[in-house]
Amino acid sequence: MSSRTTRESRETSLRPQISGRGHGQINKMGKIMRPNKVVLILSGKYAGRKAVIVKNNDEGTPDKQYGHALVAGIDRYPRKVTRKMGKKKITKHNKIKPFLKVYNYNHLMPTRYMVEIQFDKSVVNKETWKDPAKRRKSRREVKAKFEERYKTRKNPWFFQKLRF
Repeated sequence: MSSRTTRESRETSLRPQISGRGHGQINKMGKIMRPNKVVLILSGKYAGRKAVIVKNNDEGTPDKQYGHALVAGIDRYPRKVTRKMGKKKITKHNKIKPFLKVYNYNHLMPTRYMVEIQFDKSVVNKETWKDPAKRRKSRREVKAKFEERYKTRKNPWFFQKLRF
């Protein structure tokens, strides 16, 4: 008898939930992982780093059959600049080291923030990973966009190291 109740409860949990208000409307969750969404990397070499989603894939692909996203993040954050420093030292301190990587959604923590950085889709995409020269070119593109954004002082919180 208990197996019957668990089967019934399993079947009811698979049905779409009808909202209390309205006339039989189905609750639809909005997509959280979208391009330009700021995420935190939770595991691996870049754990604790901030990144931006370049391209997301909710359903997966034949080679990666799970939700994943191509992210561009900051490996080395720009360092502090003071008034005493010369121009050469300031340019050294303002450098950013980026990374590009495909991550499973389980290893990303979305934040409520968005950063409007438009990457060139022909240069920064998953196909560039096959050729090392294209990979270098895409990393340079990301570095240029991040440094340009940093110098215009837009989204300064994105370029600060996360303290936790």
